[in-house]
Amino acid sequence: MTEESVMQDVVIAGGGVMGSAAAWWLAKIHPGITVTVVEPDPSYAKAATALSVASIRSQFSTAVNVQISRFGVDFIRNFTEHLGPGAGDLGLRENGYLFVTSNPDNVALMRELAEMQRSHGAATQILSADELRAKYPWMNCDDLAAGSFGPRDEGWFDNMGLLGGFKAAARAMGVRYVTDRVVGVQVAGGRVQGMTLEKGGDLPCGALVNAAGTGATAIMALAGLAHPVEPRKRTVFVIDAPNARHPEAPLLIDQGFYLRPEGPHWITATVPADDQACDINDFDPDLHLFEEVIWEQLYHRAPGFDAVKVIRHWVGHYDYNTLDQNAIVGPHPELPNLYLMSGFSGHGLQQSPALGRGIAEHILTGGWQTLDLSDLGVERVLAGRAFRERAVV
Repeated sequence: MTEESVMQDVVIAGGGVMGSAAAWWLAKIHPGITVTVVEPDPSYAKAATALSVASIRSQFSTAVNVQISRFGVDFIRNFTEHLGPGAGDLGLRENGYLFVTSNPDNVALMRELAEMQRSHGAATQILSADELRAKYPWMNCDDLAAGSFGPRDEGWFDNMGLLGGFKAAARAMGVRYVTDRVVGVQVAGGRVQGMTLEKGGDLPCGALVNAAGTGATAIMALAGLAHPVEPRKRTVFVIDAPNARHPEAPLLIDQGFYLRPEGPHWITATVPADDQACDINDFDPDLHLFEEVIWEQLYHRAPGFDAVKVIRHWVGHYDYNTLDQNAIVGPHPELPNLYLMSGFSGHGLQQSPALGRGIAEHILTGGWQTLDLSDLGVERVLAGRAFRERAVV
């Protein structure tokens, strides 16, 4: 954007963690810029931010995602230093991630990815079955070939604290939050000129950031553009296992489920075998998944899960990028003042500090600055050229 257009309104559709991170970074980098965030539900009851399992890892298969999370974990660990003492501590718990495999053919790839991750500052270790057995004696490791473990900079944190901190700090710097819904996008001369809101009429803008989560595709359609992002439903279970009390356990990713401690309990979920797009308003839980899919695998991996009770559950949606399960970030070539923050496929919360900074820098300077995010740009989507993230949980 030119200096003149920078001082026009930047409008952000979506006030979750991604939109709020972008708003805060814009105000921080360019004090005095006019930013309006449009969010239809300030309670965030069905937002991916609120319904996340709130974790962060360095173990990705693409270097840019490792770099994004390396910045993110430092930002989360030092949250009050970045946003001020009012932001509060996010309670980062670094139990690590543990990916396990029963297939010996996967071990070479694990080692290759671990080397790449370590080259960017991660601490990933590849552990043999014997090493896993010694480290986690409560696990059945007889069928395992290896595990990939992050001993630091991986774990979980306060998701709503991250959102609340970004939002409060953005508002303190002059960002305006409006409770409304985008129902129209005004396009003329190859640029977005403004938005039409359900209650508030027309809202002109110099730049539009689409950070609307699973609603991003509908906003793109309003601008006459296709977008390969759809909602995918995930049912998450909180379980009590009185014979399996292991608060030091990592976030375990096995072949058919993931599991992590949550206080005295556990959080677990799986990807449905028939995983496909769901209605954007479908938050009905798939309760059968625990007994029919997860529990048997849990018991196989750890005998202490012989007695288990589901004590609560919730349903969230991934904004799932059907092309390659990677973020779509940056300006759209057909409307260069329309910026995308979309398609995170379950990784958005942890990626928000770096991607909020990245999109703000691009809006203000016309290019990527601190971190080159061009691999995640819209151009690959238009070309149908997948930049695949293999480590999708």
